[in-house]
Amino acid sequence: MATEIHKEPRHKIGGAILLLAALVMAGVLSLPGAAAGEKPTTEPATPRLPPLVMIHGMFVGPWCWDNYRDYFERRGYRVITPTLRGHDTPLREPPPPELRQVGIGDYVADVEKELREIDEKPVIIGHSMGGLIAQLLAAKGLARAVILIVPAVPRGISPISWTGIKSAWMNRQRLGHWGEPLRPTLAGAAYSSLHLLPPEDREKVFARFTYESPRAAWEISFWPFDRRKATAVEATRVTCPVLTIAGGQDRLVPPAIVRKIHAKYQAVSEYREFPRHSHFLIAEPGWEAPAREIEFWLGKNVKP
Repeated sequence: MATEIHKEPRHKIGGAILLLAALVMAGVLSLPGAAAGEKPTTEPATPRLPPLVMIHGMFVGPWCWDNYRDYFERRGYRVITPTLRGHDTPLREPPPPELRQVGIGDYVADVEKELREIDEKPVIIGHSMGGLIAQLLAAKGLARAVILIVPAVPRGISPISWTGIKSAWMNRQRLGHWGEPLRPTLAGAAYSSLHLLPPEDREKVFARFTYESPRAAWEISFWPFDRRKATAVEATRVTCPVLTIAGGQDRLVPPAIVRKIHAKYQAVSEYREFPRHSHFLIAEPGWEAPAREIEFWLGKNVKP
């Protein structure tokens, strides 16, 4: 007897195939990015730029970074500009008492606290005394890279120059009050750092100046007598990329001194000098040239 083979009706087989196809399509369409009409893309995501922390120097505040903040924020960077302790008091008001005892270590501790609240390691950009603070923070391993703009000297490098001595003398308003916060003078500021500003702008900028700690100034200028070694930086601990910038007409930290700072970190540092700029190069006419160089250097040396 022949074996009888049971066959499903064709309409049932066709229906099963259609149901299977529908389930497959439903699974495909449920995948992310597979919405109707959407094509898969292979374009890479926009790289995330590192945050920039800009530290100001003596007698000024974060306002001195206004041009740089705007420049780099328009290019997608997150910019943070801390206010150093006691640097938000205008000269028309009495000096903040806490500045009598504040030292470089206190400034470093304050900025370090802010750095640790950032969700990633930043690039630190320091101007003048802020450049020394940046060196000290880099030695702690807290920087992805550092940019030292006409930086104050660390321990071991002499800060002495004839123009620097004259600048310090002209900025000392009163003698015999070494325990009081330092108050700059318009004549001293104009000679030491504002001389490349248009004359009509010097007084406007000086109106935003503030007081400075006598202890911090002493630790920088007279480091051989500082037993605490507040400005000592161990060069081998600075392992991140460093860009060191000098102004050819700087009277406070002349290029000869800045080159010594660059040499201290020569294993990781690159040097740039801008002949037409002075100590206030971040805010004087032509500030765009150093800013562009910094942007270019960041693109080469700091990967997202």
